Amino acid sequence: MSEPEKSNAPDYVIQVNDSLHNIRANDWNALLALQTVPTPFMRYEYLNSMQQSGCASTQTGWTARYFSIWLNDQLQAASALYIKTNSYGEYVFDHAWANAYHQHGLPYYPKATIAPPFTPVPGTRLLARDATAKSTLLESMISWCEEQNLSSMHLLFGSDGDINACQTAGLMLRHTVQFHWTNNENPFTHFDEFLMTLTQEKRKKIRQERRKVANAGVTFRSALGKEIPDSDWDFFYQCYERTYWEHGNAPYLSRDFFRMMQQTMPENWLLFTAMRGDQAIATSLIAVQAINTKAIAKKDTIKIAYGRYWGALESIDCLHFEACYYQAIEWCIQRGYHRFEGGAQGEHKMARALLPVKATSAHWIAHPEFAKAIQHFLKREESGVEYYLDDLHSRSPVKKAGS
Repeated sequence: MSEPEKSNAPDYVIQVNDSLHNIRANDWNALLALQTVPTPFMRYEYLNSMQQSGCASTQTGWTARYFSIWLNDQLQAASALYIKTNSYGEYVFDHAWANAYHQHGLPYYPKATIAPPFTPVPGTRLLARDATAKSTLLESMISWCEEQNLSSMHLLFGSDGDINACQTAGLMLRHTVQFHWTNNENPFTHFDEFLMTLTQEKRKKIRQERRKVANAGVTFRSALGKEIPDSDWDFFYQCYERTYWEHGNAPYLSRDFFRMMQQTMPENWLLFTAMRGDQAIATSLIAVQAINTKAIAKKDTIKIAYGRYWGALESIDCLHFEACYYQAIEWCIQRGYHRFEGGAQGEHKMARALLPVKATSAHWIAHPEFAKAIQHFLKREESGVEYYLDDLHSRSPVKKAGS
C-alpha cells in the first residue's frame, strides 16, 4: 500500500471573534504595514473605535466578526467582516439586488461586507503575509458565510492584491469611479504652478471660486495631529452633525468615535477651520498618512491625504470647494504629498482637478441562479462604467501636451 501524499499546506489556526481584543494592536498594525495599500482605516484603532463607540454595531446594522489566521502563534492574515442587515454606509449600491431578492420571496439580509464601515477609501482589506495566507483567509471567510446561511459577501474598494485573490476564488467583480488628485511626476512647488497645468477655463473657474470665499472675509487655519485642540474637535463635530441633519439624516459617526480618534491615532488627522474674523464658521477633516514602503512606487515614502468629513454653520458660495479641495490640495503641495483622494462619487470634483480612477469590489453570491443573473448585470454595468470613464477622460481639466 502506498503512503498518503503529504500536504504542503501550512498548519494554520483560524479564529473568528466578535471583537479585536484577542489580537494585539501591534500585531494587527504590523501586518497592515506589510500590505501594498495600508490605509489608516484598516488600523486596529480605527476598526476598534468604530465598534467601541457603537457607530458600527448590531444596532446600526454592522455586526463585527474579526478573522485571524495564525501559524506558530504568529499572525499570518486578518480581516474585518461585518454581518449587515442593511446597505447603508457602504457606497457600493446593491439596493436593486436586495429588491430582486425580495420580489422573489428570498432574504437578501443578512449579508456580509468586508470593508471599514462608512469609509469608501480603496485599500487592502485582506491583510496577509503572503499569497497563501491571503487565499486561505478568503476561503475561510466564504466558508463561514456559507455556514451562517448569509446571502452574499461583498469586499468593497479592495486593493489589486485583494481583487486578484477574489477573482482567482471565483468572485464577481464590480467597478465604480472615484476622483483623486495626484502630484507624483514633477511635483508642484506651489498652487499656481498646479493651476497652470489646467485648461484656461478651469484655471479661471478655480480662481473665481477661491476669490468668492476670500471676498466673503473667510480665512483658514490648519492643525495637524496633537496640535488640534479639544475645542476644535468639538467645533468640528458641531459642524459635521449639523450638516447631516440639514440633509435629513442622522450622522453615521458619533462624538465618541472622533474622541477616540483624537486619543488613539491623532497623527492621522488634519483639520481645516474656516474663520470669519475671530469666528469659526466651517471645518474640513482630512486623514493623512505616510507609507514607508517601496512596494507601491519607486519612492521610500508615499504621502497620501484622504478627504473625509466637512460641515458648516453658514452658507457661503464656494466655501465647500475651498474647505474640502483647494485647502487640502494646497496643503499637500506645500508638504510634498503625492495624492489626495476626494472620496466616493461627485463628478463635480473633476472640475477641481480631481481626476477619475476606477475602484473595484468583489462579490460572492450564495444563490446559484441569482449569481448568474448578477453576473450578467455586472457585465452590462462594466460596459457602462468604461463608457463613463472614457467620457470623463475626454473632458479632463488638464491641458493636453503641447497646448
